[in-house]
Amino acid sequence: MSKMVRKQVYIESKQERRLKQMAGESGLSEAELIRQGINRCFERPVELTYDLSAWKEEKAFIKQWITRGKVKGQRRWTRDELYDG
Repeated sequence: MSKMVRKQVYIESKQERRLKQMAGESGLSEAELIRQGINRCFERPVELTYDLSAWKEEKAFIKQWITRGKVKGQRRWTRDELYDG
């Protein structure tokens, strides 16, 4: 067995319930199930697909706004307010 490295991760409550259930049913530890899940991710590389037409539309939209110049007036919000829950 190769050397193990300790990692701390956060999972959702429903993931925890399912993990405990699977561990109980399979007799494997939660850690082993997590390791197996990580290995499955490595076996199937993620294929990223890009919609070039969507990017072209976005670029045209941005250029349109740039040509309008500065917006008159002032904003009435702060960056911090954007992140308030």
